[in-house]
Amino acid sequence: MSIQDRYPPRNPAASYFWPLMLLLVLAGIIVWRVWPPVKSSGLDPDAVPRAVTARGELAEDEKTTIAIFREASPAVVHITTLSVRQDAFSLDLTQIPRGTGSGFIWDQDGHVVTNYHVIQGADAARVTLGDHSSWRGRLVGAYPDRDVAVLIIDAPKEKLRAIPVGTASDLQVGQKVFAIGNPFGLDQSLTTGVISALGREIESVSRRTIKDMIQTDAAINPGNSGGPLLDSAGRLIGVNTAIYSSSGSSAGIGFAIPVDEVNRVVPQLIKQGKITRPGLGVQLAPDQLARQFGLKGVLVFGVQPDGPAAKAGLRATRRDDGNRVELGDVIQAIDNKSVRSANDLLDILETHKAGDTVQVTVLRDGQEQTVPVTLATLP
Repeated sequence: MSIQDRYPPRNPAASYFWPLMLLLVLAGIIVWRVWPPVKSSGLDPDAVPRAVTARGELAEDEKTTIAIFREASPAVVHITTLSVRQDAFSLDLTQIPRGTGSGFIWDQDGHVVTNYHVIQGADAARVTLGDHSSWRGRLVGAYPDRDVAVLIIDAPKEKLRAIPVGTASDLQVGQKVFAIGNPFGLDQSLTTGVISALGREIESVSRRTIKDMIQTDAAINPGNSGGPLLDSAGRLIGVNTAIYSSSGSSAGIGFAIPVDEVNRVVPQLIKQGKITRPGLGVQLAPDQLARQFGLKGVLVFGVQPDGPAAKAGLRATRRDDGNRVELGDVIQAIDNKSVRSANDLLDILETHKAGDTVQVTVLRDGQEQTVPVTLATLP
């Protein structure tokens, strides 16, 4: 037997096996001694609640916010609009929810102010107060041009708390504001922010421009519409009406109707159910047509017989004997306030009442003239 057969050559890998195993054991011992112990289950039968850390007094601005919400929230209501549907087989009438919004109590007679677009197209409305009692809301009047509507409920006077009315005339950019409403149908939510800008314009549901809007970064979401915007004194300074957002949710740009406009419109709606505006008694040509003719102002298309404009001698657009168009007067200003569109004209007239005499500046045959016109209430 040869030496090779008696002592076969050893596998080189086998010579490293035991040293490698020894190193792994030593490494395991070191990790076990150094690494913090871990309870495999994560359970600790001795676990107890952590001690509560005491806090000091609330900050003054927090106290103010809490006080404003506690004082104003009972006046904020949740409005659910309803539509009447008729069953095709039984012919029974059924009321189904249509949408939701917010509003606030105006007075102890049960008047509730909200946005017109909240109740637009609805057949009925339910008004839920802060104490969660629900009442049938009846429409008193609406003014789509300013997106304002007034409902009335038959709740007891002790349930009706009105918000103090402030003014928007002295508001400043950067001033803190508070919005209360029912975003996404959630009950009584408060958001805070500042006035981001003043004098903004948005278009109402009637396509009229609402001027002097308040812009705020206080979160306003669907369901906030019609709710109050308050200042740091808890006074009503606006009615939340719109958000500027492609997603339909708050993007930090919301708008509120200034309280001065609301305080002008609401009493008229309560008194007569509608807004009666003084007018000139003229039919205006579309603004686009006036621009096509290169006119700066609004073109008088027609004049109401025996109306204020007719009595003052304003001229309407007509056709001459040759069937050619003869342009009427172009209204350029009222009481020295520039008029560039029908909206401008209506906005100026809304600051007057029937019986007021205004100075109307017109362009007639290429010449400016000023004509006094006594306004009248028009149907």
